[in-house]
Amino acid sequence: MIDDLTTHAVLLAHALVGGIRARVRTRGRQPEDGVSTLEMVIIALGLMAVAALLVTAITLAVTRRTNQIK
Repeated sequence: MIDDLTTHAVLLAHALVGGIRARVRTRGRQPEDGVSTLEMVIIALGLMAVAALLVTAITLAVTRRTNQIK
């Protein structure tokens, strides 16, 4: 279960980064004026999703181990 959550978190991060890279490539050769607000929101949401998945995985692992000890 934990491996599945970790795998999904990593795949989600790769998908988000790949999408951002594709957007940057299709923008053309305009002068670079930094990261747009939408890109920052997408990155922030992706990081929060990955963090939530990792917290869930760690919580499940600790709960499972605690139940085994009891």
